[in-house]
Amino acid sequence: MKSGRFWAWVVFVLGAAYFFIPLIATVEFSMRMRRGAYSFDAYQIVLGDPRFQATFMYSVIAAIFTIILGVLIVVPAAYWIRLRLPQLRPVVEFITLLPLVIPAIVIVFGYIRMYGSNSPLPFLGSDTGTNSLLVIGYATLALPYMYRAVDTGLRTIDVRTLTEAAQILGAGWGTIITRIILPNVLIAVLSGAFLTFAIVIGEFTMASLLNRPAFGPYLQNIGANRAYEPAALAIIAFVITWGCMSLIQILSRFAPRSSNRPN
Repeated sequence: MKSGRFWAWVVFVLGAAYFFIPLIATVEFSMRMRRGAYSFDAYQIVLGDPRFQATFMYSVIAAIFTIILGVLIVVPAAYWIRLRLPQLRPVVEFITLLPLVIPAIVIVFGYIRMYGSNSPLPFLGSDTGTNSLLVIGYATLALPYMYRAVDTGLRTIDVRTLTEAAQILGAGWGTIITRIILPNVLIAVLSGAFLTFAIVIGEFTMASLLNRPAFGPYLQNIGANRAYEPAALAIIAFVITWGCMSLIQILSRFAPRSSNRPN
């Protein structure tokens, strides 16, 4: 028994060292911009860079629209599948997994082929069209995470009983989804939203090939031309990502537990 606990601690320490040592080294390197002393000069330069502010704000706005689009698509679809089409759940789950195996570059080249300037639908010929396609692409990349978060939330409530009770009171489908189902799975939706936000902030391939001023290409450009600023940006991106993960963990404590009743 003691031997098992010992090796468990050994594995834990090795895993923690594997995770924290590179992180500590990156933090230490990012603070060595001033010769002979530690400083936050690299962070001040990065945060004061107008390109950082512009690209980060662009990605934040893109993330907000991506989250809205994902909620509008996933919540009604997951609700309807759980309520009326449970036999299609394996098929839908397989479809939502496709963005994990299809590279983002394939989606981008599909955009260029279908919506380029020489196509019947030249969406890429304008900033508005390109931004819209980018948001749709982001929603596709985030689909596996958003769908599973919402589906997990729907498992914790009795969807059929809530729907029948609302219909008896005269509620329509729009009212049922927006005023009954969505509030009950709000924690799950927020979890999917934070995952989507983290994906959009760091995404590079789509934004770069579509020539959008997003945060991902800015990270790559700084990394190719600077020394200490990329380390500072890596720490900033790490803090943003783990901030989102921490919020998910906090929100999960308020999520309702599964009732284990069939829907």
